[in-house]
Amino acid sequence: MGSMEDRAKSYESKFAHDAELKFKAEARRNKLLGQWAAELMGKDPEAYAKEVIMSDFEEAGDEDVFRKVRGDFDANDVSMSDDDLRAKMVELLGEAIDQVQNT
Repeated sequence: MGSMEDRAKSYESKFAHDAELKFKAEARRNKLLGQWAAELMGKDPEAYAKEVIMSDFEEAGDEDVFRKVRGDFDANDVSMSDDDLRAKMVELLGEAIDQVQNT
């Protein structure tokens, strides 16, 4: 029976590790997104990145982050389509995953 328990603990450990990596990658993506967006709006990159990171705690998923940046782009006359913004989010998530895995 020990091997079944070991196997279950191994799966639990992998699930927890994967969830932690996903959280770190999304947080890193949000920071990168905030820095990138701040440059387009002429804002302080570090301060704005913190705002974007905090916006991710409103609800599960990426929509809260998208709405934050989309709204700020609209308020600051930054012309960018929703599709282009979502594509940038995907691009930066890939970059963030690479950064998290290599640290």
